[in-house]
Amino acid sequence: MEVLNRTVRRIVSGGLVRQKTLKSDVECDGVALHSGLPVNMRIRPALPETGIVFRRVDVEAKKQEIQARYDNVVDTRLCTKIANEHGVSVSTIEHLMAALAGCEIDNAIIELNAEEVPVMDGSSAPFVKLIEEVGVVEQGLPRRTIRVLRPVTVRDGEKFVTISPSDEPSIELEIDFECPGIGRQSRRMPMSNGAFLAEIADSRTFGFLHEVEALQAAGLARGGSLDNAVVLSDGEVLNEGGLRHHDEFVRHKILDCLGDLYLAGAPVLGQVTGSCSGHALNNAVLHALLKDEAAWAWDTIEEDETVENAADWTFEPAMASA
Repeated sequence: MEVLNRTVRRIVSGGLVRQKTLKSDVECDGVALHSGLPVNMRIRPALPETGIVFRRVDVEAKKQEIQARYDNVVDTRLCTKIANEHGVSVSTIEHLMAALAGCEIDNAIIELNAEEVPVMDGSSAPFVKLIEEVGVVEQGLPRRTIRVLRPVTVRDGEKFVTISPSDEPSIELEIDFECPGIGRQSRRMPMSNGAFLAEIADSRTFGFLHEVEALQAAGLARGGSLDNAVVLSDGEVLNEGGLRHHDEFVRHKILDCLGDLYLAGAPVLGQVTGSCSGHALNNAVLHALLKDEAAWAWDTIEEDETVENAADWTFEPAMASA
């Protein structure tokens, strides 16, 4: 990332928050959302300052690694896709990135034998459970963050995303669909005290039956099903059991936003607000923020021991609408 030697400050009171990684390897098998092909994924611990790195083990060694960074994003249609200088790519990374952000994982190697992250149930919950299965370990260096110093906004017509300075980081989004099963929804999520794990992580991606059918006819969404997405038809949710939350749709948009923003290479400390936004604007606002040297600075966090750390929370998926 550019301007690595900018001023680093301490905030709050207590001990420095350290970088974190997994205690050991953990793996899962799943299906790729768009290709429909089986995928094996392994999340491995990594040294401090590694960041999040995807490794395509199905290609030759010198072309395998792709850094999970906003400036490696090459496509934001339907999902977030990153690629390296060799053209090797990984797509549908946003749900995993959100889980890593929510669990405060700074350093990890994600090994895949395919070009997509497995969709699992369409949320971040399965990835959170994988991380909890092996546990998290603190590392020897302080955790760096990106503190927002002045507001930055990107727009596409009436759609927008703004990142503003705030001592209480949060994401607040609004969505508005003509579909009566969704309509207008808004929600604010504080990015602290385990709110992501408790309120957002189990919210699934969603789509409309006619769009799914059209995508599959075009050779996309071949792995999509009621097992990994909320699907609506004529305003009705087709999934057995219905929604996990009454506003699961906007919660999932917050999940996507958190995952996309973690491609900054560190947590973004600021207030995020948006309306009818998506992967493209999420990526655009990072470009706008990080190219403006007056809009941000590197920071470290000192932890108040009276405040619960997100890494100490145990994830329990919602069993009914809230």
